[in-house]
Amino acid sequence: MIVAVCGPNEATPQEIEQAEAVGEALARRGCTLICGGRDGVMAAACRGAKRAGGVTIGVLPGYDRHAANHWVDHVICTGMGEARNVIIVASADVVIAVGGGLGTLSEIALALKLGKRVIALGSWELEQQRLARHGATQLYLRAGSVEQALALAFAHTTGTSPS
Repeated sequence: MIVAVCGPNEATPQEIEQAEAVGEALARRGCTLICGGRDGVMAAACRGAKRAGGVTIGVLPGYDRHAANHWVDHVICTGMGEARNVIIVASADVVIAVGGGLGTLSEIALALKLGKRVIALGSWELEQQRLARHGATQLYLRAGSVEQALALAFAHTTGTSPS
C-alpha cells in the first residue's frame, strides 16, 4: 500500500513529531510512503519511515534530485512546481495530511477530487456542508492523534492491504 503524507515545509515542532511517528508506523505496517520529498513534515515522515526500515518516494517540484531530503529512497524530479501535488496524491491509496500550509490544502483538494480518502491530523478544517455538496463527507476524516489517523487510514482503505 502507498500512503501519501502531506504537510508544510515550514512545520511546527508538533507537526514534525506527528509526521515522524506517522512515517515510522506506516513503515512498520509495510507501507511505502510518498511525499513532496523536501523539508518539514515531508522530511520528518521520511525519517520516521527509514528508522523503521521503510521505503520512501519523494516527488520534487524541480529538476534537482539533490533537493530531496536525506531520507528519500526514490526521487522523482518533475519540473512541475506545485502541480506535482497531483502526482503525489494520485499515486497514493490514502492521504494523511499533517498540519498544513496552502500546498497541503491543494493536496487535500486534489485527493478529494480524485475520490481518495484524506485523514487530517491537525490539518485544515473543511466545512461539512461543502464536503457534502461534493460527495466528500466520507472521504475527509479528522483524527485527534497519530494512532487514530492510522486506524482511520487503514479502516477506510478498500481493496488494498497494508503489506
